[in-house]
Amino acid sequence: MEYKARTVPLELQLFEVLHMRTDLGEKEMQNYFNLKKGYEGELRFDSFTNELTLDCLILNDLLLKAGNNTFQIDTLLIADTIYIYEVKNFEGDFYYKDDRLLSQSNYEVSNPLTQLSRAESLLRQLLQSIGITTSINSSVVFVNPAFTLYQAPIDKPIIYPTQLNRYMKQLNSVPSRIGKKHKALADKLISMHLTESPYQQLPEYEYGELRKGVVCRGCGAFIDTVVGLYCICRRCETKEAIREAILRTVQEFKLLFPNELITTSAIYDWCGQLIQKQRIKRILERHFKHISNNRWSYFE
Repeated sequence: MEYKARTVPLELQLFEVLHMRTDLGEKEMQNYFNLKKGYEGELRFDSFTNELTLDCLILNDLLLKAGNNTFQIDTLLIADTIYIYEVKNFEGDFYYKDDRLLSQSNYEVSNPLTQLSRAESLLRQLLQSIGITTSINSSVVFVNPAFTLYQAPIDKPIIYPTQLNRYMKQLNSVPSRIGKKHKALADKLISMHLTESPYQQLPEYEYGELRKGVVCRGCGAFIDTVVGLYCICRRCETKEAIREAILRTVQEFKLLFPNELITTSAIYDWCGQLIQKQRIKRILERHFKHISNNRWSYFE
């Protein structure tokens, strides 16, 4: 069973919003593409693990620390053995040479086997520090069906796209029974999960540089039509209640500017002055706590 759900990384959430509201540079677009593709790959692997009948606990997207070393585990499965998976969504033709992974154009990518080995070693150290000794089975999983690895080593812990179904069937046949000690370990690891990653490469942005308005939830265009209680997108004809559109746009504002106060004027401006201030104020009063003193009036 899924014990810790996977969530959209903060870095990817920021890029999703910025992509609609500004023109990202080439390097930022590449970073955004890589984050999105990586997350899609992890979700694809989740679609396999969520179908497991093996009695186990699945912890997704763990960020842990052993000593002074931070490490990330895409998927950790707790049964009588601990299984950890490094998930990769590489696409295209690659070849393996001298412990290096290279594309056909000879571009080298980080070897996921090296990443996996480091994560396994640090996880072992972490478990030992809390008095737990258990066997660990680790694998790199390539999930993209359009991925090919030439000169692939047969003695490495790699699961290829064509092997995923068979691997899951084999995993289901492993004897396992989850008890209190397994849940205690899962809870301990979740309590040790770090919420802020040192690996994040957050883009720089300023309020004045961003396009203001309400973004269509369907196609990403900016909405310019309000009829009655609804925002309507002319491009894809998506119709959304004004209340939902404002609440969604407030969440964008909070994500990009967590230290800024949520005020009626701020949200009115962030929405591109598309929706009347009074209507925005009523919606904020209904869904947020209104804080008011002699100097400030805002919502949280």
